[in-house]
Amino acid sequence: MEIAMIPSLEHPTLPRAEVEAVFHAEKYKYSFKKVKKGLIVIEVPNRLFQELPNTVRRLSFTHEVFRVLLHTSSEKLLEKAAEYPWEDVVQRDYAVRVRKIDNKSDLNSLDLEKKLGGIIKRRTGARVNLKNPHVLIRTVLNDDQVLVGDRVSKISKKHFFEFKPHKRPFFYPGSMHPKLARCMVNLTHVKRGESLLDPFCGTGGILIEAGIIGAQVIGSDLDYKMVKGTKENLLHCGITDFKIFRSDARSLPLTEPVDAVATDPPYGISASTGGEKSLDLYKQSIVSLAKIIKEDGRLCMATPHYLDIHEVLKGTNFEVIEQHHIRMHKSLTRVISILKQV
Repeated sequence: MEIAMIPSLEHPTLPRAEVEAVFHAEKYKYSFKKVKKGLIVIEVPNRLFQELPNTVRRLSFTHEVFRVLLHTSSEKLLEKAAEYPWEDVVQRDYAVRVRKIDNKSDLNSLDLEKKLGGIIKRRTGARVNLKNPHVLIRTVLNDDQVLVGDRVSKISKKHFFEFKPHKRPFFYPGSMHPKLARCMVNLTHVKRGESLLDPFCGTGGILIEAGIIGAQVIGSDLDYKMVKGTKENLLHCGITDFKIFRSDARSLPLTEPVDAVATDPPYGISASTGGEKSLDLYKQSIVSLAKIIKEDGRLCMATPHYLDIHEVLKGTNFEVIEQHHIRMHKSLTRVISILKQV
């Protein structure tokens, strides 16, 4: 079975990396059939179809996922659509939506929606519902190929809007956007029920996203105000099973190993770093985290571009297995590094 994803265009590498991480976390067998700007196509076993909606709901840099029912050329589209057994897919009301991705064909999107909708109506007798259809038939025009399928899931933009840092009870400037926080959580490969630690929890943005996907959240911060604020934000977001405490990231009082770590440490010299230079703080914290994270656990860390992560890792068993660069503004690029012990 082929499934297609319409990824966010906000970043060139994070959408694919996040998809890979989530599918690895869920132990799904898959292979990439096509990866390009605006479209990702993956082959997965048919048995996974029922599980897909809950799985892909974890994604943040993907807009929509659909099962590919037809994969054909522009010229043969209507012919193939007329032959397809739509009654197996459409039992209730439906809508057809067309999207063009780098497609140079002369096909008119609105006209094509009407023609495909008419074919399905004649075959099934189902009612068209353009506002809130039970089944949405997605058609993607890509190069000279056309993909037609039924939507499995649409990732909610509402969540990422409503959970923006300034909309939470406790806010502090510089807090990470929930979309990136969710992605960082996913890049650790953490599974539902597993533990995720943020030793620089700040206002709790990363822990909120980890809690929403079902991870057990553990957080600490050197600042009492952040610890109190994180607890307040977690409860506001409906997350009640958490362990949040005040601690120095260089000497965490944890007796049980954690499955994953995702964190956005402070940088520069400030109260939030305890007066330490970033490089020294990061180095000492990594040594501490190496003792706490499970041997096969992953650590996802955000750092400023001018901090050499390889210098930070000297003397530890951690190595960088993946990196993504996000330009924040003229003078700052944030680097997302995924680390694993070897």
